[in-house]
Amino acid sequence: MPLDSHLLMAFAVTTLIAMITPGPDMLFVLGCGMRGGPRAGLLATAGVATSEAVHVAVAAAGLVALFAAVPAAFTAVRVLGAAYLIYLGVQMIRHRGSGLDDAPERAGGMSGRRAYLNGLVTNLLNPKMVTFTLAFLPQFIDPGLGHVWLQFAVLGAVLIALEFVVDGLVGVLAGRIGGWLRHRRAAHRRIDTATGGLFIGLGVRLAAER
Repeated sequence: MPLDSHLLMAFAVTTLIAMITPGPDMLFVLGCGMRGGPRAGLLATAGVATSEAVHVAVAAAGLVALFAAVPAAFTAVRVLGAAYLIYLGVQMIRHRGSGLDDAPERAGGMSGRRAYLNGLVTNLLNPKMVTFTLAFLPQFIDPGLGHVWLQFAVLGAVLIALEFVVDGLVGVLAGRIGGWLRHRRAAHRRIDTATGGLFIGLGVRLAAER
């Protein structure tokens, strides 16, 4: 076992508490599920989880030091992430209700591929996730046990699994509620408007954070 069992348990409990606290990832998955159904909610979660794997690898490699050495790099990525969220929100509001007449694979207004890519890109462009991962994971690593990379990998796997379970459940439940509402055109337009507003709000929040 490359990790201390007590540290691993503490990590799992702390991570679970952090996951069930509503944040940008959960709200994003919620919006995707409401607009595209359970499958879109799950695939949005898969996109977020994939980006989490990238963040863990980046944190382990120490690449986040770039943000400390070049503050402008952090600002640039933060602004790009915020702009992308706002763009998604504006597009949803502009084309609200259009998903009702799309092809079957786009039923509900959001294809699975689009939900996955949006979840992946949105989370990848959030530098706070990288800095959080770098600050959080090392607290539960014991260099004295050796195999530090393996410890990072185990903790990263636990983090991603909990992310998928918690946010995936949110996405599926939101998708089922959204699926019932999407049979009513007026309600569907309101879902798109609310989801677009949610994404715009997240983008503004990210851009305003220091």
